[in-house]
Amino acid sequence: MYKDVFAPAAPSPVTQNVNMYKYDQFDDTFIKQRIEQFRSQVTRRLSGHITEDEFKPLRLQNGVYLQLHAYMLRVAIPYGQLNSTQMRTLAHISRKYDKGFGHFTTRQNIQYNWPTLSDIPNILDDLHKVEMHAIQTSGNCIRNTTSDPFAGVAADELVDPRPWCEIIRQWSTLHPEFAFLPRKFKIAVNGADHDRAAIAYHDIGIQIIKNDAGEIGFQLFVGGGQGRTPVIAKEIRAFLEPKYLLSYLDSILRTYNMIGRRDNMYKARIKITVNETGIKEFTRLVELEWNRIKDNGFDLPEAEKQRIFNHFTLPDFEKSEYDKVAYEQLKQDNNGFDYFVKHNVFGHKEDGYSIVSISLKPHGGIPGDISADQMDIVAQLSDDYSLSEIRATHKQNLVLPHVKTGELYQLWQKLTDANLAPANIGLLTDIIACPGLDYCNLANARSITIAQMISERFDDLKRLTDLGDLTLNISGCINACAHHHVANIGILGVDKKGVESYQVTLGGSSFKDASIGNIIGPGFSVEEIVDAIETITNTYIDQREKGENFLTCYRRVGQTPFKEALYNVA
Repeated sequence: MYKDVFAPAAPSPVTQNVNMYKYDQFDDTFIKQRIEQFRSQVTRRLSGHITEDEFKPLRLQNGVYLQLHAYMLRVAIPYGQLNSTQMRTLAHISRKYDKGFGHFTTRQNIQYNWPTLSDIPNILDDLHKVEMHAIQTSGNCIRNTTSDPFAGVAADELVDPRPWCEIIRQWSTLHPEFAFLPRKFKIAVNGADHDRAAIAYHDIGIQIIKNDAGEIGFQLFVGGGQGRTPVIAKEIRAFLEPKYLLSYLDSILRTYNMIGRRDNMYKARIKITVNETGIKEFTRLVELEWNRIKDNGFDLPEAEKQRIFNHFTLPDFEKSEYDKVAYEQLKQDNNGFDYFVKHNVFGHKEDGYSIVSISLKPHGGIPGDISADQMDIVAQLSDDYSLSEIRATHKQNLVLPHVKTGELYQLWQKLTDANLAPANIGLLTDIIACPGLDYCNLANARSITIAQMISERFDDLKRLTDLGDLTLNISGCINACAHHHVANIGILGVDKKGVESYQVTLGGSSFKDASIGNIIGPGFSVEEIVDAIETITNTYIDQREKGENFLTCYRRVGQTPFKEALYNVA
């Protein structure tokens, strides 16, 4: 939380041995006070002493939305990390206060779509007991700082970004100057060569790098975003010393707060401010502000910095040896396990360990949804196989970050029994989808139904593997909550004279080679859209060269062959 970082730390009520930040006495007291404050606000709303319009800014600061059918609560999972105790609490909440489900989001958070307003303070109480909250998961403020879900363990990582995410979290939560920004504000930090945090599409994207002298620092980008106007962030500083991180972020936010538009909510995001001002002039203004404030006590004392970093020290891993011949035989004898290893298992920096992605995209399922029973199972599996640690991803999946490679087969069997083992990470059916018209009062079209239809049409692992790396995202309106602009194949649902129509974009990427998809042509009806996706994939197969993935092929051949196939252009 925004607090006196010089305050001494107190022992955390959560003693589970997971390399993650634990609340100190300030955090604990502060969250209790906020819950009681919100309980009073809810009571006044239910009694009619304040109107819904008066209540709106109060509930948004506590993660509560009013959707199409009910209130929705969004719970913060800082940089996507949680432990098994916290996951069991999320399961408990979904059973007691919702309909037995939770929904993981593209901001590494979890949402409950059916809580009763009067119950929400009690939910916040339950969250507090396991060091969780819902503060600033909505509203015109700095949202949950996101990161690489493989942070700390990825084989290609330069530096673990999580301690820096935690420092940003504490600095930004309820920061008095940035509690009411012109619009919502999102920050992402990546510490690996491969960008698994989509930093190019954030208001501020931070890439941890090493300069020519071998010193660690930050490359900063500003003004990225999606929604009505998708924009790739622009570099604002090529190298920043770590001691200046907070002062530079503060300077960007101050500049935005001063010149960002408040007359039009559609033009209030920093991406518009940067584009209208120009990156050169915006940078000059930020640097001017930064030179004024950078030496005013923003750098954390070394002891405090070390305290935070110590929360993320990796455990002493047990030696993990396994019979490699027997392991290969298991893959040969079990196609399902072989596919699971190919697509859902990733390299760990510790020999003998693997990172396992759990897909929340089963055949015909709702992307990102997980049942209370499945949450309990994931919690138990994290205890049994992953040192009690779990990660949520911005792709609406989960990760077990510390699995002994020799135990992968046992884990796969248990995930299979729980319907949590679709071997489709990074493949066509690993779909990101927003709630769409089923839940959201901003949506123009259904997203979930289309995702289910595509999932059912392409439910063949051999076929999916042949198609290879291929991202597909579906948004139910122009706000682009499902990031359709940055998918290799993007689908946007629109209202066309009272009828749902689906516009297709091709060529997007959220990785280091960031690009925004191009609209291919007129939209397709509900009955046509899945056939259109199949036409696109068939065209890719016809056009690709050996070893070429979808995006590489599309960038080489361009739109023409896809457009001709989709619209029967002679």
